[in-house]
Amino acid sequence: MYGKQTETAIAAISKLAEVYDSGKTRLSASEIAKSRGLQGPFVAKMLTVLSQAGLVQGMPGPGGGYSLAKPPSRIKLYDVFTLFEREDNDPNCPFGGGTCGIGEACAVHDKLVAVQGAVNDLLKHTTFDEFRKLAVERGETVGTSGKKKPAKKRESFRAAVRGGR
Repeated sequence: MYGKQTETAIAAISKLAEVYDSGKTRLSASEIAKSRGLQGPFVAKMLTVLSQAGLVQGMPGPGGGYSLAKPPSRIKLYDVFTLFEREDNDPNCPFGGGTCGIGEACAVHDKLVAVQGAVNDLLKHTTFDEFRKLAVERGETVGTSGKKKPAKKRESFRAAVRGGR
């Protein structure tokens, strides 16, 4: 659905959204990386791109770090997605010969259209405020660095890989 750059950038902004308090709390790239289980240098690189796009702001030096440049309610997933991904306007069907919209539809055409519509809706109508709200709901407020409860096992959103790769 999207690449590692997009995934890492969304992870970084979502962490900053969780601690959002109008820019008072700043996190270093390494703090963000550690909290999300990501590589620090790659997170730092993505934060630079996000900063250039006006989504985050960085302050160098002791006490510095990154914070959101605007409230999480004003940053959509789509804003991050478009920085790293190109919109796929290729009319060719990935599961059948020919071009979608011409001739007979492939066996999964309607399902693919529904999935793409759902993804577009998610990207264009979901803000990072969702992450802040959940952090507040869970009691993961700004300044809490105590131990977290162990994560509960849950189903992944990713498709299960069959037969290994």
